[in-house]
This record gives sequence, structure tokens and C-alpha cells, in this order.
Amino acid sequence: MTLQPKRTVNELKELRALTGDENGAQRVCWTDTWAKARAWMRDKLAELPVEITIDEAGNQWATLKGKSDKAMLIGGHIDSVPNGGWLDGCLNVLAGLEVLRRIASEGTPPVTVRLVDWADEEGARFGRSLFGSSAASGTLNPDEVRGLTDRDGIKWPDALAQHGVDLDRAREAGKQLANAAAYLELHIEQGPVLESLNLPLGVVLGTFGVERHRITWRGQAAHAGSTPMDKRRDALAGAAKLALEIRPIAQRIGDGAVCTSGGVVCKPGIVTSVVETAEQLLDQRHLDATKLASMLDEAKAASQRFAAEENISVEWERLWQIEPILFHPQLIEFADEAIRETCGVSHRLPSGPLHDAAEVARAGVPTIMLFAQSLRGLSHTKVEDTQEEHLELSVQALDRLASKTMAWLAEGE
Repeated sequence: MTLQPKRTVNELKELRALTGDENGAQRVCWTDTWAKARAWMRDKLAELPVEITIDEAGNQWATLKGKSDKAMLIGGHIDSVPNGGWLDGCLNVLAGLEVLRRIASEGTPPVTVRLVDWADEEGARFGRSLFGSSAASGTLNPDEVRGLTDRDGIKWPDALAQHGVDLDRAREAGKQLANAAAYLELHIEQGPVLESLNLPLGVVLGTFGVERHRITWRGQAAHAGSTPMDKRRDALAGAAKLALEIRPIAQRIGDGAVCTSGGVVCKPGIVTSVVETAEQLLDQRHLDATKLASMLDEAKAASQRFAAEENISVEWERLWQIEPILFHPQLIEFADEAIRETCGVSHRLPSGPLHDAAEVARAGVPTIMLFAQSLRGLSHTKVEDTQEEHLELSVQALDRLASKTMAWLAEGE
């Protein structure tokens, strides 16, 4: 059997028709629609000489035994956000399915090949992303997520149990990585870089480190009509100044630095009062740990300066932090070769969003990602799209990457 990239595109459309509606994809994890997508995927896999299993964290595996127990993993996620796009996540899995078909048709591969559909990459229902892959990598702390509920008040452990998953046993999924020697993941870019360069595919160097903080500014509530401008202690003024200052900070740091002030909540929050308290959210990302730390230091220094200027106080609380995760140098080279052989030209770029690949890399497995161009850079929306020609090229590139990786792993036997 030769590789048939057009079949992947057709299957993506088939899945869209099965699990989407006029508002987009509805494969939110731990729902009946997600379970239907999973069952559809198992039907596809049943045509192949693979063993299909679901681990303790709900990750679905298809294993093609090779001459060696050493395993090459191809991964993705079939779950989506509500009203999501037709490619985010499921392209990874369905392209991997086509590569698995091609490998299986040629007999026993030199190493074992495993296709994994990670459970709850998106975190759309309970707000905690990368559940299945973090359980496998060992970074999941069940006690930190045990109390999470969805918008209907359903507790996460109860929803997991409905799908056969015991939260307290989820980390036992880690044994699935025992023989993993390489991990490959294909994903749409979800950003505008490749389209701006008129390139179909790119090699992902790694995932950004993230610093996420809540910044609380405290001033003094006062009547908006009777308080002179030079007497005000306006907490919002500090937040506003910092929201603008983080942009030149990112520009000075450079090399892809991004900063976002994604929300400010003001109290008392009425039009006739100077703002007494402003709670501001700040997200900073970079692929270089030192530069990420510099961004944070500059933002903190600026906040102290603005607090002094406005005669207010400022406090910082870290909400979340993750280190930059760099992908494997040899696999980066293989990916670059695969894209150039497929498309004629390649481009290397970081990933701003996190992916399951980041958790696999954190577990010490050599990891690589490929990006396919996203039209208009849009994702997590029903208008998410990629040219069909580029989707087909992405399947071809993933297949070439898989062949190079298998040969590399076999050499080490």
C-alpha cells in the first residue's frame, strides 16, 4: 500500500461531518461526541494489524509490533474545543493513521510503531490542558485537579469515571513511555508565520516557556467628580501603563518574545469612582529561559516605577510557570530534510501554544513537531482552515520523517 494523503483529507471531512455542526467541531473531551470520534477512529484502526488499548489516563494507543520493542510514537489528539476547527488535533491523529497504514503494508517494521490519541489535550471542559500526556509524563498532580468542575458543576473525577478513568490511577499511564525512543507530532501552526512566508510547512524548534502572573494594583476609591486629577490614586493607571509597556519590553528582548495583558478587573467598577483595586493578568512567553526571565524582571521593575508615579501599590502572584522545552536536535534535522524533500524549502520556528509533544519531551523522550500552514493564522474557531494541498504535503512530510526516524532508531539496535 502506498501512502494516500488525499485519504487523510477525506477522513478529516468525514470526522467533521460526524462530530461537528454549523458552529464547528464539538469533540470536547469526556463527552459523548468525543467518545463517538474515538469509536470511529477504532473502526479505522481495526483494518490494520495493530493492538488497540486505552491506558489508565484514557489515552488511546494503536501498536504495530516491530522487530524491536524500541518504539517510535506518532501522536495527537482527537478532542477539540467547543465550536472548534476541523484540523486542530485531529490532523495529527489522522495523518499518523495514514503513515501507520503505509508502514504496516510493508511488513514488520524495524522498530515498534505506536499511534497515540492523547486524552483531553485541550482542557476545554474542566480548564486543565494536556491531561493524558501529563499523566504519562508524570507531571500531573491529581490533588491539584481533583476539585475542578465544569460549568454544570460536575466534578472532574466523576466525569472521568464515566469514561472508565480513575484519577488516582492516571499516572500509571507512564508505563506507556517505557520503550519510547522518539515522538513525532504534526499540527497546524495556529498562527500566521508560515502563511506570511508563503510556506506550507515548518519545523518546530520547541515550545515556549511561560510566565503567567496576576498583578494587583491598590489605590484609593474616590469620587470621580470631586477628586482633582493630581490627587488621585488610580489603580487602573498602573495596570494601563504596564499593559502598554510590556509591548516594547517584548520588542527589546526579541527572538519571538510575546507578552499579553489578557484581563483587568477593576473595583469598585462603577463609572463614578476612581479605581481602588485593579487585578491584571499577564502572560509572557519565550523559547529562551534567560530571555524569559529578563522579560519578567523588566515587567516587575516597570510595575514598581508606575506604582511610584501613581502613588499606588503593586503585588505580583505567579499563577503558572513552565520552562521552555527544546526539541531533539537530530529529529529537528530529520524534520527539516523531510520538509525540504516534500516542499523544496523549510523554515524553523517555535511554538507559542503548548502541545502534548511538550509533555512527552519533559519525560525525556526525543521529540519533534511539524507545523502545517494555518490560513489567516486562525484556530479554535470554525473558520480554521489549511489548503488541502498543504494538508497532503504535511502527510507526506510526516511519512518521510517517520522513515528517517525508524532507520535512525534501528541503527542503534
